[in-house]
Order: sequence, then structure tokens, then C-alpha cells
Amino acid sequence: MLVAIIAGARPNFMKIAPIIEEIKKAKEEGKNISYRLIHTGQHYDKKMSGAFFEQLGIPEPDVNLEAGGGTQAEQTAAIMVRFEKELQENRPDLVIVVGDVTSTMACAITAQKLCIPVAHVEGGIRSGDWTMPEEINRLVTDSISNYFFTTSEVANNNLKNSGIAPEKILFVGNTMIDTLLKQMPNFTQPPFWDTYGLSEKQYLVMTLHRPSNVDDPEQLKKLLDVLENGDNKLPVIFPVHPRTRNNLQKFGIALKQVKMVDPLGYLEFNYLVQHAKGVITDSGGITEETTVMGVPCMTLRNSTERPETCTLGTNELLGSDPQALKQALDRLYAGNWKKGSIPPLWDGQTAKRIVAHICEIFHVKNEESCPAY
Repeated sequence: MLVAIIAGARPNFMKIAPIIEEIKKAKEEGKNISYRLIHTGQHYDKKMSGAFFEQLGIPEPDVNLEAGGGTQAEQTAAIMVRFEKELQENRPDLVIVVGDVTSTMACAITAQKLCIPVAHVEGGIRSGDWTMPEEINRLVTDSISNYFFTTSEVANNNLKNSGIAPEKILFVGNTMIDTLLKQMPNFTQPPFWDTYGLSEKQYLVMTLHRPSNVDDPEQLKKLLDVLENGDNKLPVIFPVHPRTRNNLQKFGIALKQVKMVDPLGYLEFNYLVQHAKGVITDSGGITEETTVMGVPCMTLRNSTERPETCTLGTNELLGSDPQALKQALDRLYAGNWKKGSIPPLWDGQTAKRIVAHICEIFHVKNEESCPAY
């Protein structure tokens, strides 16, 4: 059996690494299963893509479609055209897409049009916010996928409520947490640690990239003003997304208390998060990592597709009101943040369950007993 695994953007890489590792183990154990790794090139900058492959031990892709750049429509079209050719030349038995980026949706559509079954890892998550491109990607991908590997009971229920047959919904946990738990001993202190005089629990980490927070100059200034000129007691380390950096320059926003640094590799960034007093973000994936590491997290969004990080974990949804951020920081400094717990099946064994399900669904047996493959 040949499985095509799609990686397109930085959020995908942590999710595919453990799946590749488990397929390799299954093959070494005699199972007739192999994979072909397709990088769509949606993130083509080395800091946003290549460094993650190196740090997470992901092998070189079998092909890079080099479809980065352009608008979302242009990216979608380029990925579909190039992925179609790849599928025609190397037809797999199953295509695995992960997460909710443009590559996820584009590759799912292309595979289905060639009658190749699709499995969606992280299927069923919903924010309910159709202004987010990721939400559209999730809805489209889930509407045409054949199998759904889910991270939570909330996701399971979302799929059931949309009419998906229960036997197609496979609750397995979170592959991103597989990677987190495996790599935790390898976390690396970033090079600026001493430069900024950082110490355990004596700084904050922030990431911002969503248009609602960074495209409106007034909104961005008000959020940053809470950290620059309010009662914030600690330095803020801000790995800056290229798009956000461009906006800061365009809007003429200068920062002192907030320390801007280049995007970090996986091991450096998560070292920073693990030892932080708290995290301020508008990213979904980071809320999962902070929940598992027990780090307080403040999400500057009005909705989340990962509600379990709020109901069970350390995350709180603040919306985009700068005053809410100030109040949250006051509670953090007063020691009043909730402790949180780890959601079910976020245990580092998710990829093993995924590969076991695939072998069962496609009747993958040991090679010597299945010569037809």
C-alpha cells in the first residue's frame, strides 16, 4: 500500500513527522505499507519550512511542488495543477492531508477528482468564523474526505452533526502532541536568551499574524500599547511573522519592551514557550502546546477551533479588546491563572493509532502474506 502524505506549511510539519515515523516502523515490522512525501511549497522560506524538516527529522520530500507565493486562489490553483500531475505519475492508495492550510484543501479536492480516497488528520475542528481562510479549508476538506482522524470529542460531534457516518470518524488524539512530547528533551535555548537577560518565568512570548490583529494599524497599536506602556512587568519576546513585520514597518510602530526576533525553529520556539510566564497568541496550534506544557495562554481571537484548550487546558479566549488583554495580564501576575489539564488521548501515541487504523481499513498485511501489493 502506498500512502501520499501532504505537507504544505509550517503548521503541517509537526503533524506529519510522527505519522512518517510510524509508517516506517510498520514497514520494518513487515507490513506492506510505504509512503511518498509531497511538499507543496506553500511555505517556501527556509525559516518557515526547511528548518522544521531538519529539526524534526523529517526526510527530504519525494517531490516539492514549489507552489508558494501569490494570492490564496493562485496558490490553490498552482497546488492542484502540480499535485494532479504527481498523482497521475505516482498514484497512491490513500492521500493523507493534515490541518487546515490551503494545501490541505487543494490536495483533498485533487485526489478526490481522481477517485483516490482522502484521510483528514485533524478533521472536524471548527471555529464557526467564516472570515478565517482556515475555516473554509476545514469545511471543504471535511465535506469530501473519506476518513477522519480526530483530536477531540468536540470534533467528533461536529462531524456527526454534519452527517458523517460514525464509522468514518476515528478518534485518535493529536499528532502535534506526539511531536511535542518526543522533542521536549531536545528543546534548545535560543541564541538571544542571554542578550535579553531572560530567566525562567520572567518573560512573555507573543505571536501575532491574523489580519484582524495586524492589518488594522489602530488595533495593532492598541494591543502593543498594553505591553509597551501599560502595567506589564515583563519583557515580551515576539518572533515576528514576515507579514506582521512588514505591517509594523508600514505603520511606523517602534517597540522597546516588546523584543522583536526572527521566526524561530521548532526546538528554540518551544523552549521559549516552555519556560515563559505566559503566552499571548492568535495561533491555534500554540494553544495546544501550551495546554500540554501547562503554560498560561491568552488568545487574541473571538473564536477558537480548539475549545478543549479552554475548557480543559490553560488557554483563555480574550477576543481582540486590548482591555481584556490588560485584565488577563493582571490575573496572570496575581497568580490567579487556571492550572488546566491535558485532553484525552493527547498522549504521544496518536500516530501509532492512525497507522494501525489505516492498516486495518486497507487490509494491510505482512509482505510475505500479501504478494498482490
